[in-house]
Amino acid sequence: MCEKIGSSVNYGGIELKNPVIFAPTSMGLSEEELLKRYQRIAAGGCAMIIIGDVPVKKSRFVPSLQTKKGFDFYRRLTELVHKEDCKICAQLHQSDSNLKAMLKYIPGVLTKKIGPDDLRRLLNQEVGPYITGLSETEIHRIVRGFGDTAVLAKNAGFDMIQVHGDRMCGSFSSEIFNGRKDCYGGSPENRARFACEAVSAVREAVPGMPVDYKLAVRQENPHYGNAGVLKEELGIFVPLLEKAGVTSFHVTLANHGELSDTIPPVKHPFFSEEGCFLRYCDEVRKYTDLPVCGVGGLSSPEFVERQLASERIQCAAMSRQLIADPEWVNKVLDGKKNEIQRCVRCNRECLGGMMEHRGVHCIYERRK
Repeated sequence: MCEKIGSSVNYGGIELKNPVIFAPTSMGLSEEELLKRYQRIAAGGCAMIIIGDVPVKKSRFVPSLQTKKGFDFYRRLTELVHKEDCKICAQLHQSDSNLKAMLKYIPGVLTKKIGPDDLRRLLNQEVGPYITGLSETEIHRIVRGFGDTAVLAKNAGFDMIQVHGDRMCGSFSSEIFNGRKDCYGGSPENRARFACEAVSAVREAVPGMPVDYKLAVRQENPHYGNAGVLKEELGIFVPLLEKAGVTSFHVTLANHGELSDTIPPVKHPFFSEEGCFLRYCDEVRKYTDLPVCGVGGLSSPEFVERQLASERIQCAAMSRQLIADPEWVNKVLDGKKNEIQRCVRCNRECLGGMMEHRGVHCIYERRK
């Protein structure tokens, strides 16, 4: 029996039919492919889908709520998901990539002297100077963008807002990238300021709407993650974010390192076990009573049920497993666990497809 998986839960002010959430994922698919993918996942029984990387200003790379075309796309998406009795959350983010600095790497990319992994490392090296050099005027403009975009997201039919705590929020939070000497840099309290202001902007713009926060945690000994919040700083960041208006925490490993760390394969040297990032949920729960969502290689119904039953986490987020088998929840609740296509964490067609610009897929799709 998987009683908890089949039970409703209040996650930070939103009532979910069960505690299984599709984690925010950069898909790299066309808009029509995205609509079909998300509809399948919603129909498979999960309670909420978090749409990753919804930009707080116009973007040339992904749909933007600020344009009519982008708004119409998101409106179609929320309607499709809602028809399947599934909630939908917009993950608002601001990129911390220095696009001007990126231009100097284009010749190397075109001639294939710079590969995807090399480009990622080079761009990560530009993050610190970019964050440190942003003017306060630009910071305030970006913060307002979070609030303005939250209103658009609500109007488009989204049920919840998630503030992306990696990307720009995470880079401001990290002493690795944040070398500022003003009120946005230095102490943990100052480094938390940008993220807290972004959360407050959302809270003020859409009062009463639940605000989730993707809390990116980095650690030392061994070192993993470069942006985000140092594990030892959670006692400062978590209460400040809660005071700013966060109603729940989606906890994971910080980014800006190897993608195979944040999307770890089964043979990862440190994150090989199922529920590999739940250790950070344990740390966060020391400082808040708000609901916590855990993620990290979750696939076993029995394992997920134990984590929920022990109240270690209130919700379980999956990406690769629900891409491997969108029907995971329905099969669990229908007593067909043996029919689940289990994610084997090979990363061949999901992470591999993304890195090769083919879009996120799964080895099971290739077998059909």
